[in-house]
Amino acid sequence: MDDARVVTMDDAASGAAPGVPTGAVARRLGVSPTTVRSWEQRYGIGPAARREGRHRRWGPQDVALLEEMCRLTSSGVPPAEAARAALASRPRPGAEVRTAAPDGRPGPGGPPPGGARRDSRGLARAAARLDGHAMEALLREAVVSRGLVAAWEEVMVPTLHAVGRTWQSTDDRYVAVEHLLSWHVSTALRRAAVAGPPDGVRGTGPVVLACLPGEQHTLALEALAAALAERGLPARMFGAAVPAEALEAAVRRSGPAAVVLWSQSRATADGALARRTAATAFGPRGARTTPLVLLAGPGWTARAVTAGMVRPHGLREALDLIAARYG
Repeated sequence: MDDARVVTMDDAASGAAPGVPTGAVARRLGVSPTTVRSWEQRYGIGPAARREGRHRRWGPQDVALLEEMCRLTSSGVPPAEAARAALASRPRPGAEVRTAAPDGRPGPGGPPPGGARRDSRGLARAAARLDGHAMEALLREAVVSRGLVAAWEEVMVPTLHAVGRTWQSTDDRYVAVEHLLSWHVSTALRRAAVAGPPDGVRGTGPVVLACLPGEQHTLALEALAAALAERGLPARMFGAAVPAEALEAAVRRSGPAAVVLWSQSRATADGALARRTAATAFGPRGARTTPLVLLAGPGWTARAVTAGMVRPHGLREALDLIAARYG
């Protein structure tokens, strides 16, 4: 057993080991060590007890906090909001969320500025009135003024969560509001996606985005498609519940640089299909390539990640991973 062994919570609690190193925690969660370190630096998601030396050691409560952070970001919650929720669920002395970069500007993934909070509240009020024209105008302004990623993280997602919580507390009497808001958010995202560059502008294959068979949740994939367009990266969006045979045929025909497979629940996370997709080769003999497969959504577990796959946590990380494929 190597020194990166993941210590069980019972072992750590009993004092059998001094805690888990960052690299082992990252592998257990299916994220990069850089992501874990950035969460600590930006949001205070770090070990509760400090030990001597440069290396962090994560106890069982610390690992549980990171697991909650991963769960929230995988479901589409912006990192800063996920950190606040995780820390609130497990209050620890001295933990606080960083809200700004060292130069005083809001840091990446930091809490929404006041203007974004006002826009989110305005969008929620327009949804409650069933005012489609107002929602369309507010969403269009958010994308234009903030950019797609910030509009998604700071306005769209917080509003969708707020409306969803209201729906759950009103015994379905608010469901029409959530459905109408979701439709207008989807419309705004698709409008941004089709404004992207023509296919082939980068001289390489596009990004294929698809929900797994039986999976109907598409909003997060639509946000990624729009964000790719904003960065000038070509994409093919196949939408909800793509049959396995159709998805595999689309990958072979497209020759994509990357494939994003969305699963909202473990019931739709098809590891065998993901492995076949990652093994699909295309291109001339002697120079054949395979796509990078991104396992996106809360349905995937760290165990599903094998060769040729990554499991991004959040829109920004997925964008960075895909952009790296295009150099």
